[in-house]
Amino acid sequence: MPDCSTLPRIPRPLALAAAGTAAVGLGTLAYAGTIGLTRFTVRHERPAVLPPRARPLRILHISDIHYVPGQRRKFAWLQSLAELQPDLVVNTGDNLSHREAVPELLEALGPLLRVPGVFVTGSNDYHGPRLKNPLGYLVGPSAPPAEPEHLPADQLIAGFTGSGWIDLRNRAQEAVVAGRAVHLSGVDDPHIGLDRFAGWPRGTARDDVLRLGLAHAPVGSTLTTFADTGADLILAGHTHGGQVCLPGRRALVTNCDLPRSQAGGLSAVRSSTGREVALHVSAGIGTSRTAPLRFNCPPEATVLDLLPRA
Repeated sequence: MPDCSTLPRIPRPLALAAAGTAAVGLGTLAYAGTIGLTRFTVRHERPAVLPPRARPLRILHISDIHYVPGQRRKFAWLQSLAELQPDLVVNTGDNLSHREAVPELLEALGPLLRVPGVFVTGSNDYHGPRLKNPLGYLVGPSAPPAEPEHLPADQLIAGFTGSGWIDLRNRAQEAVVAGRAVHLSGVDDPHIGLDRFAGWPRGTARDDVLRLGLAHAPVGSTLTTFADTGADLILAGHTHGGQVCLPGRRALVTNCDLPRSQAGGLSAVRSSTGREVALHVSAGIGTSRTAPLRFNCPPEATVLDLLPRA
């Protein structure tokens, strides 16, 4: 046993500083793993993307719910979102984080499933999460697990389509929303290579039609494809807004090639010809059940009140 009298003595100020740093770290982790996960918020944006003189249109954008049975606060908050009275619900994937989540999730979304809606899926609708550190994305985007836990994506998709929501995985379709024609085009998750761009419905060159592009992961090549082919607004999720952010929601990672400054909220991408196209990336409602932390990045849904262009 060492003679403790011969060990170097740590000065009291340094010992107090170290203890204080440890306490702050533990407090931060406790906050990120409790309050940070349930401080549900609604973001409001007003992009001017509609044809001139068009009546406003309200979209509710939800993404990355990552539902686990028993999440009662999340359940109640999801049910309350119908009170926002959207004209259209857009769901950009990663709804699941547990193989038994579908029945309870569909119940939580019940009020919204009575509203016109469209959706694409994300990788975590197909396979379960694995243990990971969100800051591991600093070295590059995540990859699918070699032996994934398969999730009941077919059951989820049947629940959505059975309620009338439109499946836009690698599909294009015209819909009538609040009395206006909307042209929709979506892809399955680019993050795992499932995306196949299907073009746009016929007549998409008309100036009086709104064009919405949907993807789970806002991968650069997918965003450019939508922008180059005439999208007015692109909606995506996947980033969790960075999930663990510096103050001011400054993301450290996006888990794809999207710039960190665009990890959440409304921004723009440029087409190959220089045209600016509005992009909304949802910071998401949940997290993987194996990385249940949110810091400086509260869970959110977004109300997009679309306005006419000048």
